[in-house]
Amino acid sequence: MIKVLRGWMQRYFSDEEAVVLAVLLFLAFAAVLTLGKMLAPVLAGLVLAFLMQGLVAALERLRVPHSLAVWLVFLMFIGVLVVCLLFIVPLLWQQLLTLFNELPRMLVEWQSLLLLLPERYPQLVTEEQVLRGIDFMRGEIGRYGQLVLTSSLSSLPLLIGLMIYLVLVPILVFFFLKDRQQISDWIKGYLPRERGLITQVSQEMNLQIANYIRGKVIEILIVAAVSYAVFAALGLNYAALMAMLVGISVVVPYIGATVVTIPIALIGIFQWGLGDQFFYLMVAYAIIQTLDGNVLVPLLFSEAVNLHPVAIICAVLLFGGLWGFWGVFFAIPLATLFKAVLYAWPREPAAVVVAPSE
Repeated sequence: MIKVLRGWMQRYFSDEEAVVLAVLLFLAFAAVLTLGKMLAPVLAGLVLAFLMQGLVAALERLRVPHSLAVWLVFLMFIGVLVVCLLFIVPLLWQQLLTLFNELPRMLVEWQSLLLLLPERYPQLVTEEQVLRGIDFMRGEIGRYGQLVLTSSLSSLPLLIGLMIYLVLVPILVFFFLKDRQQISDWIKGYLPRERGLITQVSQEMNLQIANYIRGKVIEILIVAAVSYAVFAALGLNYAALMAMLVGISVVVPYIGATVVTIPIALIGIFQWGLGDQFFYLMVAYAIIQTLDGNVLVPLLFSEAVNLHPVAIICAVLLFGGLWGFWGVFFAIPLATLFKAVLYAWPREPAAVVVAPSE
């Protein structure tokens, strides 16, 4: 057994660069796991700066000086942030509060529809099961509604944390954009001189992560905007809130669209019943999802992420459980990083045992 382990270590860890890369990855994951909450503003600023670096590079290709390009992109970021804080966030919050106030009345309507199921399909569901499910939903809705109301009225820590983010994150974004080269050179100064493997993995991941994150943010914005326009045109209640859910749902492949269908369908049934308007809503939602998967995604993601669906779902579950929403958002890039490391990892050829000739 010891000989087998020694041979495995010799095969996969005989290269010094491989050992350095393994140590760096371990330290990076350990730092995020242990210090992630304290360094959350830094990580948020780093992600936002990474998203906007493409705009800075595009302006520099047009021969705009680096400082001016950084200032233009940063002012655009501040403008978008102000619009979100003054218009979009209050609208979403108001619709969320209204929805939680309306949920008890919605439950009564849904209860009358759900109680028809035992009459039509007695072998599949009983009236007791339906009532038990309704009681569970009522309890969960009351708990989350109380949480929303409490956080909106008396959450001083939440307000302080929000103010910290609003002050620190823009400052960090500016310096990450302005001093990107200096920060990169400073980090490289602590790396080994011989770092061919690290450079290979970092270059591949920089390209794939940049394409994925920027493409995913653009996809979220386009899908949310189109969904809001369609829902508002149909007159759906809570159109902005539902559009935000549809936009966020594209973060989770294969699952998000299916999950978000449920609240949209329930609100449509409560508002219109099983009539023509409800049918138009569901057809429009199906068209949005179809166009997103078959038109928008191929256009945005020129560098296809070659991962099996099972690997993607496992990555979403694993990193989502570790880091919540951000873990879900970065699940595919992190899975791609793991795959890139595996493919680039140096392997010593296995020893060939030759039988002695007789």
